[in-house]
Amino acid sequence: MPEKETLRRAQEDKREGKAPSTQAGEFVREEIDHIREGKHGARSTKQAIAIGLSKARRAGVKLSPPAKGKASTKTRRSAARALEAGKQKTKPSAKRSRATENALRHEGHAAGSKLALSRQAHAASRKRSATDRSASARKAARTRAHERA
Repeated sequence: MPEKETLRRAQEDKREGKAPSTQAGEFVREEIDHIREGKHGARSTKQAIAIGLSKARRAGVKLSPPAKGKASTKTRRSAARALEAGKQKTKPSAKRSRATENALRHEGHAAGSKLALSRQAHAASRKRSATDRSASARKAARTRAHERA
């Protein structure tokens, strides 16, 4: 279950009209923090991000599953299931939650390190085209200019 503070931050992002991916970012941040605090571990940074995104979908963030060809069928199906779970307000299974936490406790904590995160970000950006990265940077510059005004 996400922390109240994370839910509050995500709600605030939604009110401000920010994208679902930005709202979901709060849950990913929480997951990275949990790994750094030693609450549990993760096999990789990618897994930590996936857990965060799943939590976001289950908490009601309207983050659509990855498009066909972007991720495996299993991942897309899992994301769709998490999104559906977010629409129905059912309490998660305590037994299942406990089992997941226990499994994650046995994993390492290197996935939350600054080095691992920067490697993941670098690898992810390398998969994008130069035009795509450039457009993203231009958009970021626009928002920064807007913040200053």
